[in-house]
Order: sequence, then C-alpha cells, then structure tokens
Amino acid sequence: MDITALKAELASVHPGTGAYSTDDATAAAQLNAVNRTRPKSTMTGSEVLNQVVLSEWVNLSDAEKALAWDVVHLGELNPFGMEAHLLITVFGAGSETIAALAAARQETVSRAAEIGLGRVRVGHVQEARNYGE
Repeated sequence: MDITALKAELASVHPGTGAYSTDDATAAAQLNAVNRTRPKSTMTGSEVLNQVVLSEWVNLSDAEKALAWDVVHLGELNPFGMEAHLLITVFGAGSETIAALAAARQETVSRAAEIGLGRVRVGHVQEARNYGE
C-alpha cells in the first residue's frame, strides 16, 4: 500500500462523493465503493464479440465479416486503438454494435483502484492519517 498516496487522497476530496469521513472505517468504505468510471485499457476478443448485434452481423459482406473476425481474434484488444477504428469501419459509426462497444469499453471501479491503491483497509487509513506525525 502506498501510504503517502493514500494520505494525499484522504486530504483531498473524493471526486464523486466529496470529503472523506473522519471515521476511518467510513473513509475506507468511501475509497472502496465501486462508483467511478474509467476507460478499459484492454478488452478480450470475446468481450468485443459479445457486443456485436446479430442483425448487423448478418448484413455484413463476407469481406467485412472476415475483417471483423480477424480483429476479434487478435487476443487482447486496445478498445481505443486501431482495432476500434477497424470495427467502426466495418459496422458504421452510428451502428448499435459500435454503441454497445463504446459502453463496454468503460469499466466501473473504486476510487482506490482508480488511483492505483487496490483495496484499502481500515488499518491503511489509520496508518495514512498518522503518517509523518
């Protein structure tokens, strides 16, 4: 646990819920509450494939299907990289599939996870608040 970073966070304001509680257990709960949204850095081919709208898939040409299939089978995909641009080209920017993929490339996390702290325990909060005193 990065106690220095946790101390700084506790001294600031949670961007979604405001000031952290002076009660250590409540502050830990505020940090661990899953209430923040961030872009995913990667998605699996399966995650992408599960967002494809079947009615749009059946209307693709064989060449478009082959391209989409090749993208999905790359393994780990960058949901904001060239893979995304290729799928937009295949399905069209206004398609239901692309709208579903745009939503799926976001994830909901805790504030602690968002800033790289992992799970914060009451003892971590107590240690951070007493650090340097």
